[in-house]
Amino acid sequence: MPALDPTALTRLTDEIRRDIDHGDYDGVNIIVARHGDIAVHETLGYAERATNAALRPDSVFRILSMSKAFTNTLAYRALGEGKLALSTRVVDIIPEFFGTDVFRSVRKDRINLHHLLTHRSGMPATPNPGLGPDRFGVLADVIDALCSVDVVNEPGTTLNYAPSINHALMGEMVRRAYGYDHFRDLARDLVFEPLGMTRTAFGMPAAWRADAVPLKAYVPDNGWLSPADIENLNDTITEAAEIPWVGAVSTAEDIFAFAEMFRRKGEVNGQHLVAPVVVDQATTLQTGDMPNDLYAGIAASRGWETPPGNFGLGFSLSGTGPHASFFGPFTSPRTFGNYGAGSSLFWVDPELDMTFVFLSAGCMDEGDNVARFQKLSTMAAAAAL
Repeated sequence: MPALDPTALTRLTDEIRRDIDHGDYDGVNIIVARHGDIAVHETLGYAERATNAALRPDSVFRILSMSKAFTNTLAYRALGEGKLALSTRVVDIIPEFFGTDVFRSVRKDRINLHHLLTHRSGMPATPNPGLGPDRFGVLADVIDALCSVDVVNEPGTTLNYAPSINHALMGEMVRRAYGYDHFRDLARDLVFEPLGMTRTAFGMPAAWRADAVPLKAYVPDNGWLSPADIENLNDTITEAAEIPWVGAVSTAEDIFAFAEMFRRKGEVNGQHLVAPVVVDQATTLQTGDMPNDLYAGIAASRGWETPPGNFGLGFSLSGTGPHASFFGPFTSPRTFGNYGAGSSLFWVDPELDMTFVFLSAGCMDEGDNVARFQKLSTMAAAAAL
């Protein structure tokens, strides 16, 4: 057993069982490890409670915005390999993004890769990248639509978590930088295969679809994301879909392998998939004390203290203070990770040398989700001896 309190770990899994019994979500695959050694690897609850469908340790989840972590990693590789720079503007790689003679923005040409990675592009913070969900899976159509979408804020001046647009642009930038025909193939070749992530893909392979965990939305109709916004992705994420912001599928074991690579500062099998200097900057605060407008709004609706945005280059960071957060106030300040709306989370605490992976069936209201993960992240960190 790694240096983790077994009583505290039992308390953690018992709390998750209580949450499931209470109906907060349907089930979960969870991994907790320290120094790379797994102490908890549990499958609890259902893949879908309504049908009594079983959850398995190798169940494939549609991981929603956790997909962004894979797109970020492609950008990290491009940065370390000299194919892109943080100062590279979107229009340097996607010149048509600036617009046409009919529609041309005076500020879109200022948006660079650093803005995209830190959610400060000034583009609209919408789950809709500018076209119907039946076309979300065609990246070329998405980019074409974004050429007619204008900024709403001066690039670099505000931090507003972008559900779709930033990572659609980033995905197309790395695809063009590497000269690939398909974004999904780029992710497979540069991230998934080198890490041995055999049950991870952008798009849902047909062979996995029948027994994949369905997206079920336990959210209000008037929330930030509607039930339809979430559940429509069951059909939108097809085998051919290329959705860099929300279109990946994966398992708890594969996410653990991905997180462990970053715990080891980019190393896998004796080689560095991502350069250590890039990992260092990706896990260093880039956004000062700027609040994240989206989560500031969620906090205000619940009477919570306004949280700082705490973004590195793509990674969300723990920071300090008692504000409500996914990682809780007892992980170290440079704890980093990513999450999927109402459902999924991974984090790595570099001081505790600890890794936490949690993929859940059933999407919660985002405020409830923050509260859930604050509780469970604190309980996991409290197990460290």
